Amino acid sequence: MAIPEFDEDRPFLSHLLELRSRLMRALGATLVAFLCIYPFYDTLFTFVATPLRRVLPEGELLAVQVASPFLIPMKLSLVAALFVAMPYLLYQLWAFVAPGLYRHERTLVWPLLISSTLLFYLGAVFAYFVVLPLVFPFFAGVTPLGVNYQPDISEYLNFVLTMLVVFGLAFEVPIATMLLIRTGATSRDALAAKRPYVIVAAFAVGMLLTPPDIISQVMLAIPVWLLFELGLWLSRWYGIQAPEERSDENRDE
Repeated sequence: MAIPEFDEDRPFLSHLLELRSRLMRALGATLVAFLCIYPFYDTLFTFVATPLRRVLPEGELLAVQVASPFLIPMKLSLVAALFVAMPYLLYQLWAFVAPGLYRHERTLVWPLLISSTLLFYLGAVFAYFVVLPLVFPFFAGVTPLGVNYQPDISEYLNFVLTMLVVFGLAFEVPIATMLLIRTGATSRDALAAKRPYVIVAAFAVGMLLTPPDIISQVMLAIPVWLLFELGLWLSRWYGIQAPEERSDENRDE
């Protein structure tokens, strides 16, 4: 795929024009995805609300704020559009930074973009189909007597989106692990020796980023730990940059 060339006589202006072009394309793709998704906001919200509606006595949520019935579908459609357009948005990011990368770095970017995107989606899917169906019955079960558990749609959407993003980012641990080893910032043996600290940190992150219930904390901490182990295992074949690659880099300069 062709890589854009910058005007060497006016590098700063050329960078600004290229950045504007990439941003406009990214915004256009997001807008197209939003316009395609918004007409189906009712079906989309029903899908997102299913894990909670299953545990509600009447299966209904509340709209406390006056504008919530209008704003929440728009917000949900916009987030869904970003999820759908994410591969194209990442491509625009790659196309913008590619001219400043070395040859071996260009061959490295695409696998990282693809794998990180898939892992993010996998984390979001894990949160929706595994974590949320366990969390909401717990919340409904600990509701005090005399209290009607019927959350507001705005608070519910914020909670769900936070969980999806948190788990999506947590599933990037293998990528971060391999990059640390690949760039020589640390070694595989050094990271393996810090395994107890990683496990403690995983539970600490689960405590800080998830609701105050043991289920979601454990469901985040255990995958982070296992994904860290996966990153260590993959680093056997994807280790520190080889000397010949460094020499190629120097020649490219």
